[in-house]
Amino acid sequence: MRKRNESVTVEHERAAAAAAAAAAAAAAAVPGPLDKGCSLRHSLRLPAAAAEGMKRPLSRRYGLWFRLRKLIIWLLGMYIAIPFLVKLCPAIQAKLVFLNFVRVPYFIDLKRPQDQGLNHTCNYYLQPEEDVTIGVWHTVPAALWKNARGKDQLWFEEALGSSHPVILYLHGNAGTRGGDHRVELYKVLSSLGYHVVTFDYRGWGDSIGSPSERGMTYDALHVFDWIKARSGDNPVYIWGHSLGTGVATNLVRRLCERETPPDALILESPFTNIREEARSHPFSIYRYFPGFDWFFLDPITTSGIKFANDENVKYISCSLLILHAEDDPVVPFHLGKKLYNIAATSRSFRDYKVQFVPFHTDLGYRHKYIYRSPELPRILR
Repeated sequence: MRKRNESVTVEHERAAAAAAAAAAAAAAAVPGPLDKGCSLRHSLRLPAAAAEGMKRPLSRRYGLWFRLRKLIIWLLGMYIAIPFLVKLCPAIQAKLVFLNFVRVPYFIDLKRPQDQGLNHTCNYYLQPEEDVTIGVWHTVPAALWKNARGKDQLWFEEALGSSHPVILYLHGNAGTRGGDHRVELYKVLSSLGYHVVTFDYRGWGDSIGSPSERGMTYDALHVFDWIKARSGDNPVYIWGHSLGTGVATNLVRRLCERETPPDALILESPFTNIREEARSHPFSIYRYFPGFDWFFLDPITTSGIKFANDENVKYISCSLLILHAEDDPVVPFHLGKKLYNIAATSRSFRDYKVQFVPFHTDLGYRHKYIYRSPELPRILR
């Protein structure tokens, strides 16, 4: 009897243990108890590897956006700060007008024009003022090429007196007298029978001095007088390109006022004045900036830079030829046309020929490739 009771007790204990295990399993399968707010506290968790995989793309996206936002804020800050910096330091704007610190092509020896294919060219150094020295290239007409071999500076100077016209070429901003498109123009003009004399203004190339509009004009006047002292009665023409057109009209106006005008003035890709050129320049990202004139144009004037072609042509009395490509991306075509209209109606040109020659967009001459035109020899004649 005692054994039977013990077996019944054991069976009850086993049943109770099984029931407890079943209850525990059911409790594990059911979500956690309701909290006071009658919401379930979920105890489900993702595997650690899966959670880490989700964090990585999120952190990468956040890091990329953070860096991009910092860059945008920095660029915006610089965009806003630059106008104030230019206003406070007008010399910055002057450097941007001249770009004389840009020496392209690099690593050429300006003392050796023959390295640029100019085997009939001599390098000089002239001194317009004390502490100012300018480097000059003189290319003789192609007909004198053989005679020019191995000759010294004295021979080249005396050659200016030969029966060939002379062109004084005034280049634009940036680069040197050895710029690629400039060298190609010298070759074209030489093949047409011209002496070509060109130079780097003070502060450009290997010329010594600080750039300024007054200094550039005085350098050009010095070289012109140097040419006239050696060329006799041979015609002397002045050719200005881009910023060099401002130097050219300054020079010719002064020559006309002293009654020694050149035989003709050629302006390639000219503008009306430096303020209108800066305002119309396609590369100017501040044209629509509030106060553009006050921030950017007034500092140019404060630095003594005007290059007022539109005013100068009213005092010039010699033949004028203007060349301009319609697809010029640097000096807009309409500025060259506007300058022609001013000159054509000026009383100072009433006894002289004023001509405007446009070059169609399809030709692709842009700002500095008019020398490629097969019509150039006819135009110059």
